[in-house]
Amino acid sequence: MTASRYQRVVLKLSGEALAGEQGYGIAHSMLTSVAEQVKEVQQLGVEMALVVGGGNIWRGISGSSQGMDRATADYMGMLATVMNALALQDALEQNNIQTRVLSAIEMRQIAEPYIRRRAIRHMEKGRIVIFAAGTGNPYFSTDTTAALRAAEIEAEVILMAKRVDGVYDCDPLKNPEAKKFERLTYLDVLSKGLGVMDSTAASLCMDNNIPLIVFNLNKNGNILRAIKGETIGTYVGRD
Repeated sequence: MTASRYQRVVLKLSGEALAGEQGYGIAHSMLTSVAEQVKEVQQLGVEMALVVGGGNIWRGISGSSQGMDRATADYMGMLATVMNALALQDALEQNNIQTRVLSAIEMRQIAEPYIRRRAIRHMEKGRIVIFAAGTGNPYFSTDTTAALRAAEIEAEVILMAKRVDGVYDCDPLKNPEAKKFERLTYLDVLSKGLGVMDSTAASLCMDNNIPLIVFNLNKNGNILRAIKGETIGTYVGRD
């Protein structure tokens, strides 16, 4: 088996990706697919942490747009990410993968509190770590969580698993003429407003020189291809 290009990675899963074709909730087929792909990666000896969104259950920004207090709506979104994290943990453990959920909001009955050194130690022991509840603060997205946690644990790359196969100049699901980018810089993402991740997350990645690989989660084996360094999706980096 080809060796991995990266030894410590953060895999960012959107909540929408977990919904699969149904568009909402959690699709069991997607959980199974992610678990099987993560197992392939783990067999290479790669240390992996997951950050999962909650948009398949609740989006804080949608609640606030309807008049709800923004902080309250965002906290509800954080709880949605915990639900997704527990679903992922169950799917992974059914594939005999040791997993730990670390939550930025303390809820000891179902998850460990997030502690940076503990997270690193879990990964060094071969466990998959799932970061839940975002950063624990409102007004920050799970993209920012991925960037922050990647910097904290000194990950080499962030894998952005989405429903599309890269970054486009407009939504390819709505416009079949959308142009796909093979490579971008952080400044391209910020100046063109490409929607890879929010500006806070993109700036954090740029400041800490953490590259991104944006790819389609729905194609089986793509996580492993990205980890091996194969040309896939869109690469975002300093150059």
